[in-house]
Amino acid sequence: MPPAADRRADDGSAVAEFVMVSALLTLVFAAVLQIGLAMHVRNTVVDSAIAGARVAAAADRTTADGAQHTALLISTALSSAYADDVRVATTQRGPHTLITVTVRTPAPVAGLLGPGDSWALQGRALAEDPDL
Repeated sequence: MPPAADRRADDGSAVAEFVMVSALLTLVFAAVLQIGLAMHVRNTVVDSAIAGARVAAAADRTTADGAQHTALLISTALSSAYADDVRVATTQRGPHTLITVTVRTPAPVAGLLGPGDSWALQGRALAEDPDL
């Protein structure tokens, strides 16, 4: 029998299928990791903004204290690049004063790298009444 006659038509297809499927699964896994990282960054920045708003809303604190606390939390958890633009605003809502901390931060597109100022995330708190 000639050597080519005993070979099946699908010889070697398992290797090709493995390479194609593993490449696709690697891309899906990397995408899921990147989405998870983006959600982690977003949640960390929002939580830091809320904590900064609570500090700024305390009766014995100022809005600068809230901005500094927010930037410190973000820098500690992620990177100082994510805490470059922290703004604190106060608005009157009826008899209450609302403290809003806004953080403009890059959205992580490739790892922790991304375009600057693409997310504007906020945290709010009601200011304490200093008379109480």
